Amino acid sequence: MKVSARFIPIIVFAFGIATLGAVTMQDNAGQTAAMTKAAQAFVETLTAEQKTAVMFPFNGEDRLDWHFIPRERKGVALKTMTEEQQAAGLALVQASLSAEGYDKAERIRQLEQILFEREGRDIRDTELYFFMIFGEPSDSGTWGWRYEGHHISHSWTVINGTLSSTTPQFFGTNPAYVREGSEAGERVLNAEDYLARTLLGSLSDEQVADAIIADEAPDDILTTSDREAAMQEDVGVAYSALNGDQQATLWALIEEYAAVQPAPVAAERLSKVRAAGLDSIKFAWMGSVMEGEPHYYRVQGPTFLIEYDNVQNTANHVHSVWRDFDGDFGRDLLAEHYQQYPHGVETVNAN
Repeated sequence: MKVSARFIPIIVFAFGIATLGAVTMQDNAGQTAAMTKAAQAFVETLTAEQKTAVMFPFNGEDRLDWHFIPRERKGVALKTMTEEQQAAGLALVQASLSAEGYDKAERIRQLEQILFEREGRDIRDTELYFFMIFGEPSDSGTWGWRYEGHHISHSWTVINGTLSSTTPQFFGTNPAYVREGSEAGERVLNAEDYLARTLLGSLSDEQVADAIIADEAPDDILTTSDREAAMQEDVGVAYSALNGDQQATLWALIEEYAAVQPAPVAAERLSKVRAAGLDSIKFAWMGSVMEGEPHYYRVQGPTFLIEYDNVQNTANHVHSVWRDFDGDFGRDLLAEHYQQYPHGVETVNAN
């Protein structure tokens, strides 16, 4: 039976999908330079003690130790910074994401205030977001950095002065949909839900049979915070089996995830997706198709995986991620780099 739209209530809202045109190597270089300059400016605002806390060896284990839950973290938190330092730190985040991505990150951070007012726990804090820098930010060197706290974990890797990786890229929301209070109506990851439901609701009976692969949704994204993302089972409805409108919706969903990155970065990411082949990309759904009930979906291609899970808190708590099978933390390009430079890169202050 075709999944009728009446079984998938949709909350109407406005959202924008970035139009990502052709970009040049110069665009990427400009983006890398802006991020590097912002990182250097941020470090300059820190005290000697804070610099020791924020700087880590590029080749150390800490660079790969990421997570999106409330936990003890290394690095320097917004909470321990002066106003000047906070401004410089958030300017680095702003220089590293698109305007849309930065807006989402800030709105997710503010959800912690709602949780604090609801629970009264100190771990719910809009300033418990941490900065870690791996290596020395420079225009020609190899370095990286991470911005992380509850429901945000973004890693950037620069190799030989070129921004080479922006994954893992994680955003989550709790509550996913704010139903009461001064922020009632807030739904940060609107488009990620709407576009997937729009695609699901457009499928024929035969397509639905392929797309829905399980009646129950998993408790969380399947790759969790693994350092390397494993390719999931090759099931779901294939891009090649969709009609033109359905393909456009699936592509818009992929674009929505990419568009949190600056335009040159997002365009490169989407170019890699296209080059690997669109026809083999598959969309898979688990759980209920009803709004407000536990569900999960993923979009998987030869080189990437998008996961979205909304199960916790009576299906009002979203975890979403973009992973690159070979490129997380710049893994593929770093392997090439180390082949050329067997001694690796310089390391700085171990923490």
